[in-house]
Amino acid sequence: MFNLSRYFLTVSFILIVLAAGVFGPLYRQLAERQIGSLAENRNVALARLIESTLQPPPAQLLAASPGLEARFLRRLAEAQGLQEQIAALTQNTAVLEVRIYNRLGVAVFASDPAHIGENRPDDAAFRAALAGGVSSRLTRRGAGHELTSLAPVLGANGAADGVFELRRDVTPFMQQVQRGQWGVSAGAFAIFALLFMMQYAVVRRAQRMLTAQDEHIKTARDTLELQVEARTQELKRINARLQDEIAERRQAESQLNHLAYHDPLTGLANRRCFIERLEKSLGESAQSGRQLAVLFIDLDQFKQINDSFGHGVGDELLVAVAARLTERMRLVDMLARLGGDEFVCLMERLPGEDDAAAAAGEIIDAIEPVFRLGGHELFLSASVGISLFPRDGASVLELLRNADTAMYRAKASGRGQFHFYTPEMTRHAQQRMRMENLLRRALEQQEFAVCLQAQVDTRNGALVGAEALVRWHSPELGMVMPSLFIPLAEESGLIVPLGAWVLRETCRQVRRWQESGFTLPTASVNVSVRQLERPEFAGMLRAILEETGMDPARLKLELTESVLMGVGDASGELRRLRELGVGLAIDDFGTGYSSLSYLKRLPVQQLKIDRSFVVGIGHNPGDEAIIRTIMQLATSLEFEVVAEGVETAEQAAFLAALGCQRLQGKLHGEALAPDEFRSRWG
Repeated sequence: MFNLSRYFLTVSFILIVLAAGVFGPLYRQLAERQIGSLAENRNVALARLIESTLQPPPAQLLAASPGLEARFLRRLAEAQGLQEQIAALTQNTAVLEVRIYNRLGVAVFASDPAHIGENRPDDAAFRAALAGGVSSRLTRRGAGHELTSLAPVLGANGAADGVFELRRDVTPFMQQVQRGQWGVSAGAFAIFALLFMMQYAVVRRAQRMLTAQDEHIKTARDTLELQVEARTQELKRINARLQDEIAERRQAESQLNHLAYHDPLTGLANRRCFIERLEKSLGESAQSGRQLAVLFIDLDQFKQINDSFGHGVGDELLVAVAARLTERMRLVDMLARLGGDEFVCLMERLPGEDDAAAAAGEIIDAIEPVFRLGGHELFLSASVGISLFPRDGASVLELLRNADTAMYRAKASGRGQFHFYTPEMTRHAQQRMRMENLLRRALEQQEFAVCLQAQVDTRNGALVGAEALVRWHSPELGMVMPSLFIPLAEESGLIVPLGAWVLRETCRQVRRWQESGFTLPTASVNVSVRQLERPEFAGMLRAILEETGMDPARLKLELTESVLMGVGDASGELRRLRELGVGLAIDDFGTGYSSLSYLKRLPVQQLKIDRSFVVGIGHNPGDEAIIRTIMQLATSLEFEVVAEGVETAEQAAFLAALGCQRLQGKLHGEALAPDEFRSRWG
């Protein structure tokens, strides 16, 4: 049977010894902590006294210290009389040494000049003091003890300009603590010894009672142990299953939470996470009166790369872009991916507009270097729109919408740029939206009309063709110039249905004239890049020709150089169109940047000299030289040439002398409605 008396004697003795041994060190630790706190407060108070008393202030020494060697720092400290002033302030105190460090961790002053110039930038206590805190450490020096405290040197703006270090002798206090420790240990030992004697009597009585009960318990215990063992094994199996289920559930919850707030491709915050963070930041900024900025980032050429190289390369490119942007962000900024190629950055505690502009410039610079992915060298640029709180909006919706509006203004300004939001942008966007809505309605209500401008033979002035030009007469806006609504149709994608309508209406008109006895040799129709990049364009054109009964040889499609350069497989697409029997012409030739070696491989038959060169005939030798070059090129490649914008007989004579076959312009008539055109040329 268990001997309670013997166990009590052994354990009680050990506990008494341990208690006496613990209370002494515990008392010492508490006393040392109290002494350390008291000494630290004195050190900080002395540091503030030195900071406020020194003339000149320590801030001047700190400002002049960067880049100086130790010998120059000593001369600077002597010149300012710091040794004498600090010696006077620390006289009759327990302070052993005073040092002042600048933000780089260099000791610019020390009571002991030999320590000037020492460097401790990586010391944790120094970094804590530089961040605005106070740290102290107690060290033993021979038979004595010292307390070293580090406190910030406060600048004019409240931030730390440097760090004070004060060493104080606390040996007398520590000796007093040691004497107190022995007294506490002895008192604790005496008290526990008295308690031991009282409890021993009680234990002896309990020992006799336990002996009597032990026999009765033994039998019941053996039976119970068997039952407990069986139940324990069962519970272990149940607990193991529960632990596995809990671990799986926690992992699933963690994954779901991550997916709910992060973009699965780039790992950045998603729209939901960004909106919640922005809502919280708006509340904090409104209370503190600070500014914040929302930067809306759009990749300019991403769609073209994604379409050309596939979504796999596009996804890799988005991951690489996210990595570059993350490297340029401040730690306090938040970068998120809203979707597609759109990113957004939240800049909190913004000092001013210049900081937002600098961040936008960093973003643009980060995107400019080449991306090397899967053997491809890819070039991108980014357009950034910036909205500021509270100037540009007080809600998440307003700030995001206005940053998006500013981004589109930056994109319209040439891409690879950033732009701050202005109220005029909203008015412009509203006007653009109204114009786009009217343009959609005009398509539905057939407010457009096709006019034709004659193309004549240079030699005899005979009609050899006409260019179809679309006109819009809006009930609200009146006559709208093509230069206003055509670019909008291009941007909104409405150019596709509008272009199809112009093609169909032109073919119908030419067919009606033919049936009534008036034959138009050729009809030219402009085609945009949005139309040509559609894979179904050739099929749609074939359907229009079959529907209207138009002879394909009488139809000519005009494409600008920018259209040809903007379509991935332009040569293949043009060959498919030529197989339908239609003619092809390059419009506004000379204003683009197409390669001549690429041009000669295209199945085109006609070049159109842009009106900007024709206007300079007789006034600008440079324009005349360009026209001569175009004519020489066309002759070499056996292209027919049409000159646009011919308004004077002098221009017509110049072009005729160079061998230009067709003329188009006011000299031979404006663009006319179909009835007027037939009356003029029928």
